[in-house]
Amino acid sequence: MAKTLCFHCGDDCGNSPIAQEDKHFCCNGCKTVYDIFATNDLSYYYELQSAAGATPKEIAGKYDFLESQPILEKLLEFNDGTLQIINLYIPHIHCSSCIWILENLNKLHPAINSSQVDFPKKTVRISFNKTKASLKELVVLLSRIGYEPYISLDDMEPQKKGVDRSLLYKLGISGFAFGNVMFLSFPEYFEVGEFWLEQYKGFFRWLMFAFSLPVVFYAAQGYFKAAYKGLRSRILNMDVPIALGIIVLFLRSTMEIIFDLGAGFFDSLTGLVFFLLLGKFFQQKTYSYLSFERDYKSYFPIAVTKITKNNKEVSVQVYDIKKGDRLLIRNEELIPVDGVVLSGNARIDYSFVTGESDPVHKFSGDKVYAGGKQLQSAIEMEALKSVSQSYLTQLWSNAIFDKDKSTGFENITDSIGKRFTITVLSIAVIATSFWLVKDPSKAINVFTAVLIIACPCAIALAAPFTLGNMLRIFGRKKFYLKDTRAIEELAKIDTVIFDKTGTITAPKKSNICYEGIALTAAEESLLKNTLRSSNHPLSRSLYDLLDAHDIITLDDYEENIGQGLMGTKAQDRIKIGSAHYVGHTATNSLETTSVHISANDRYKGSFLFHNEYRKGISELFKEMSRTLDISILSGDNAGERARLEQLTPKGTPLYFNQKPDDKMEFIRGLQDNRKKVLMLGDGLNDAGALAQSDVGIAISENVNVFSPACDGILDAKNLRHLYQYITASKKAIRIIRLSFMLSLMYNAVGLYFAVTGQLEAVIAAILMPLSSISIVLFTTVATNLLAKKLPS
Repeated sequence: MAKTLCFHCGDDCGNSPIAQEDKHFCCNGCKTVYDIFATNDLSYYYELQSAAGATPKEIAGKYDFLESQPILEKLLEFNDGTLQIINLYIPHIHCSSCIWILENLNKLHPAINSSQVDFPKKTVRISFNKTKASLKELVVLLSRIGYEPYISLDDMEPQKKGVDRSLLYKLGISGFAFGNVMFLSFPEYFEVGEFWLEQYKGFFRWLMFAFSLPVVFYAAQGYFKAAYKGLRSRILNMDVPIALGIIVLFLRSTMEIIFDLGAGFFDSLTGLVFFLLLGKFFQQKTYSYLSFERDYKSYFPIAVTKITKNNKEVSVQVYDIKKGDRLLIRNEELIPVDGVVLSGNARIDYSFVTGESDPVHKFSGDKVYAGGKQLQSAIEMEALKSVSQSYLTQLWSNAIFDKDKSTGFENITDSIGKRFTITVLSIAVIATSFWLVKDPSKAINVFTAVLIIACPCAIALAAPFTLGNMLRIFGRKKFYLKDTRAIEELAKIDTVIFDKTGTITAPKKSNICYEGIALTAAEESLLKNTLRSSNHPLSRSLYDLLDAHDIITLDDYEENIGQGLMGTKAQDRIKIGSAHYVGHTATNSLETTSVHISANDRYKGSFLFHNEYRKGISELFKEMSRTLDISILSGDNAGERARLEQLTPKGTPLYFNQKPDDKMEFIRGLQDNRKKVLMLGDGLNDAGALAQSDVGIAISENVNVFSPACDGILDAKNLRHLYQYITASKKAIRIIRLSFMLSLMYNAVGLYFAVTGQLEAVIAAILMPLSSISIVLFTTVATNLLAKKLPS
């Protein structure tokens, strides 16, 4: 009698299914979830994946602890006014239907503003209005629809987060089994008759079978799941031939010992899984290491201004901030820690945290959160805690800023996965067909042998070891890339765009002189305090030049990107910026970079800047021009054209008076012509261009210009080495391709034995571990040799 399966979760409905329309459910819980989805026009959930749901659990009173305010403070990622953000671990996330329903939670409850799933981590980040629903109500809703979150306060502590223990257990089990099976296989290899007596041979073969069971059914289960999901989505990923190889190895080896045909391939099987998990463990350790390094080094060679006890302003590394420190946060600067506003008008953009672009106004005594960006005049704040490194790392990794770049990106391993799988299956079918005609008794052995020997273990190891090593190497050279995708994209670059001010110029080394009517003490004080609020490199240079003045709080402050600043105190107003912005017809605008001043709508004069360019920048341009197209996009006027023409190769395009939108459109135009663009900016006015480019690199100085809309941060002192980093990325991809060729060579040798029906256990035992070990050694040695050629 056919089973009746639940329409929602796929479980057997038993003898008493609950019927509704033409559907059957195993319990009222599943029926209720279906009704919820159907009522809210979310039935598409079942079209993505049939029987994708889970049976809801009884939840009465289970989450009452979420009404405790101290617990909420620990759990909530963000809590300000009416908006709260929580990151929840959902163990049941397993398919595209789960992602779709969890990212459409706003249709189930009006309190939910947005929800974003991180599939690999099985987490969902939810932004919701706490006046319309509490966190408890949100969690109860998730439980009612079969996505009960796992909440543990211990797991919320950053210091408790480490490597995935299950991977360590799997690696340990597979390594233990591999070592023992290899030891038990030696008598078979060398046909040691004195020891390998008939009465012990069967025992030791079954012992090898026993060792392989936890390897296949526990350690390798991740590859089976990934292959199943790939096939269900009609994608032939690299996990398909791996899973197929493991299954065939196990089945054929089991059949051989059952019918006493041989010892099977248990050594190759356990070795295959061990080396695959070793590669995954290395990749995880690499990312974990980088995450730690990014917390303390990569993101934060950038500094923030600290106000000392004697009211001096000093730059300190962000990770040196301690509780109780007074910090100065200028316009466009990121708030690095949770704190309290002491003075100034805080107008904070929390879009980096919440995705909401509407600024929030804060006043003296109000709490502000890490990740907000000040949009008005400078404010002073007191730090309530030290920098939350893991939280800012999350801001960097927020998909809001890399969604467009990651969409459709196919890494080098995935790009060959489909072709490799099709090729292997084709060879297996052709070889089997040949032997079915010539000698049917060998056909099944040939088919299984091809799948065994062609398992892409070595290919799957090449990219994680190579790219993981390169990320760490670049990090030691103060070139901090976000992920391995950035390396692969950097290797494809054919066009490089440079911003000028703050990127190829050294802000602290500009020669500045003033021409015009002398400023009064009051005007100079107002000028100084207006500049104090700005983060533009020219503003910082001019601010450092002026004599010290008493710090005052501006009544009004405005910064027009690409034009200038305006500050007001009482009846006095000062404007600083381009000649047009201050209402003056410039006479020297084409001769040099200048900043014009007007006080109370009366033109006063201008500060003339003679830029000093970074050391080695001319040599960098010449190196790059040999293989890459380079251009300079500057928001400043053409005053430096003559100097730049001397520094750059002849014919280099130079564009001036470029607004942020102009830069972004320029890059988009290049990409429409199939150019791969690298953009380098200072992270201030260039956020859009950095996000638009294929690879966006922010040049870091000693100010807090952190911008998540980029793919990496390069220490300004190492800008002259940029071309070597690009070249190293290309060589890293070449190393991976050479690894693939080496792996394919092993496969070719093994396939010869497999197709001709001569595959012996000893051949598989030698070739499979040897290919994996040699690939790991090759990539490690090659990348380390590459690192030695990079400048320190």
